[in-house]
Amino acid sequence: MQAPTTVLITGASGGIGAALARNYAEPGRILILHGRDLTRLTAVATDCKAQGARVLTLTFDVRDADATIEQLRSVSQREVIDLAIVNAGVTQAIGSGEVFESFATTREVLAVNLEGALATIAGVLPEMVRRGNGQIALVSSLAAYVGLPRTPAYCASKAALKTYGESLRLRLARRGVAVNVVLPGFVRTAMTDRVKGSKPAIIPPERAALLIRRGLERNRPRIAFPRRLAWGLRLLSVLPASIAERILAGIGFGK
Repeated sequence: MQAPTTVLITGASGGIGAALARNYAEPGRILILHGRDLTRLTAVATDCKAQGARVLTLTFDVRDADATIEQLRSVSQREVIDLAIVNAGVTQAIGSGEVFESFATTREVLAVNLEGALATIAGVLPEMVRRGNGQIALVSSLAAYVGLPRTPAYCASKAALKTYGESLRLRLARRGVAVNVVLPGFVRTAMTDRVKGSKPAIIPPERAALLIRRGLERNRPRIAFPRRLAWGLRLLSVLPASIAERILAGIGFGK
């Protein structure tokens, strides 16, 4: 893929999003950075400006689908967004002593991770299709392959996003718009720190950003990492459920 001039990153105030912003920041590049925490977002924007990028910041709440679509369509008409990285997300884990997630928790996770992601796509896609050029990266998770018992709503949201992205890629391939699904494993972020339990092969966000950028430059349909964990979970997804459950329990994901 040709190097993008203008990159939109949602959820850019921390974690993978902030690492991606700093990775892409360089002279001649325009970064459109979104986040709800203005203080943290401003700090990331300041770093990116110091690296030579022109930076615009957005602070809308992706849970408000109408506002998300309206703001991104407006931005898309002013700036030619070459690459949109749909990264904003949250996770919630079932706490100690709890049996299941509350409906409020489930709704919150789905509102951000799925509805917010789809609204983001709806905001930037029309202009890309009109131009016949663009790239959209959907940040899903390796949790899309196998349901993990501590984070059911998170797994469900990421599985839906993975499937949606793969469908969209096939649909838009002949219209000049590339769609890529990003499937990270455990990345050392504040969000990951809140989830207790085993976190095999965890990597820093800077490493995740580098792997994502490389995958996008090669237009890979799925950008899944770390490799061994990705292959392991993909294998679990095709094994008989009874066997997969025993393996998950054996490595600490069974409760």
